[in-house]
Amino acid sequence: MGYKVSWYQFTQHPDSDSCWSLSVGPDGRIYAAACAEGVPGGVVKVVRYNEKTDALDYLFALDEMVDDPYDSGRATQCKIHYSFSPSMRDGIMYMATHLSGPPIDQPAYSPWLSWNDPERCFRGSALLAFDTRADKVLWWDTLIPKEGCRCLLHDEDRGLLYALSYPRDHFIIYDIKKRSRRDIGRIGSVNAQALFIDKKHRVWTTSDYGRLVRYDPDQDRLEWSPYVLPHNPEYQTGWHSVFYDCCASPDGEAIYAGTWIANPYLMRIWPNEGEWGRVEDLGPSTQKRDLTIPYNTFLDHCGGLTFAGDGMLYYVASRWRDPVYNPTPPDRKEREGVVWRLNPNTLERDEVALLERPDQFAQYVSRGAADHNGDLFFGHVGPKPTGIFKVHMPPDRKKTNAHLPIRMWG
Repeated sequence: MGYKVSWYQFTQHPDSDSCWSLSVGPDGRIYAAACAEGVPGGVVKVVRYNEKTDALDYLFALDEMVDDPYDSGRATQCKIHYSFSPSMRDGIMYMATHLSGPPIDQPAYSPWLSWNDPERCFRGSALLAFDTRADKVLWWDTLIPKEGCRCLLHDEDRGLLYALSYPRDHFIIYDIKKRSRRDIGRIGSVNAQALFIDKKHRVWTTSDYGRLVRYDPDQDRLEWSPYVLPHNPEYQTGWHSVFYDCCASPDGEAIYAGTWIANPYLMRIWPNEGEWGRVEDLGPSTQKRDLTIPYNTFLDHCGGLTFAGDGMLYYVASRWRDPVYNPTPPDRKEREGVVWRLNPNTLERDEVALLERPDQFAQYVSRGAADHNGDLFFGHVGPKPTGIFKVHMPPDRKKTNAHLPIRMWG
C-alpha cells in the first residue's frame, strides 16, 4: 500500500530494545540511537544510514567515548532519548544520554534508590560533540549529574543547549563555549518529551497538567500558560498531556505537536501570536476506542512528526484491531504503524504507507526525519533487536536538501 518501506534492523547490536532518537545531521544524513535500556550493562550505540551501501554504519559505543564503561557497576549510558541536536555552522552533532539501564549485575535501576550510592548511581547525562565532517568525537562533558536528559535543544545563535532532566524534571541551560550549566528550576513530575524554540529565542515545553511552559531568556525565568492544551474532554482533564513530539513548519511560524497520553492529540501552535501564542486543536491522531477498555501509551501512540520536501507534514500513528472501530481481518497484524500525510493548507490527512517488521509489530515510532535526498526515516521501539524504517518518497515529492531548514531539537 502506498509508498515503499524498507526496514533496517540493528543486527550488530542485538541487545538494542529501542530507538528513541533519530535525527538528520548537519551533513544531511540520518543518525539514530540503538539503545539497550532493559539489559543489565546495556549501552547505546550511535548508527548512521549509509546511502551508498543502503545499510547502517555503527559509529561508536557511547560508553567508550565518555569513559563510563558498561561494566563499571553503575547504571549505564544506555540510551540517547530525544537528544540529538545539530550545529549547522561547524557540522557538529550534539547528543546527550538518558538513564534507565541497570548496572551489569542488577536486574533493574531506580534513580531514587541509588541516588546517594556512589558505586551504583548513574554518573550523569553525558553530553558529547561529534564532528560529522571528520567522523570524530571532539569532546564530552557531564551535562546533568546523577540525572538523565529527557530531551535536548540547540539555540545556535546564542551557543546554548537546553535540556529537561529526569527524574527531577528540571530545566537546564548549558553554555557550549563556557562548558557550564545552570539549573533554572523544576517544572513538575511528568517529563515532557520535547522542547521547541521560537523566533524570539524563547524555549517552550509543557507541564504535568497540559499547560505550556516557556523560558524567556530576556526575563531569565520560566512562565506557565493559563490555558490547557487540547485533549479528549470525555474522560481527560489535561493531566499527562505533555508534548511527545514537536516539528516546525518550513517557514518557522508554526509548530505542529503531538501529546503523550492515551488518545494523543495533534495541534498547531503559533507561538508568536498574542501573549501565549495561538493553539489550534487538530483532533486525535489515533482511532476511536471503547472507553470501557484501558489502553496504554505503548499501544495508543503517535510520533515521528516531520516535514518532507513536498511541504507536507508526515507522522506515524498506531492502529490496532478492535471489534467495533477497526475490525481488521485475521491475516493482518493486530497492531500497525500508519504513516499519515497532513496538508498544512487544508488539514486533510491521507494514509500513505504501513510500517511493517517481518517478525513483529511496528506501531510505536519515536522520531522521524527527512534526509538530504528527501526520503523519510522513522525510529522504532519494540522487541530486540529494533531498528529504523525508511519510507521511499515518490520522485515528484522529493527535492534536494529536503532536510532544510533543519530541526534543532531532538
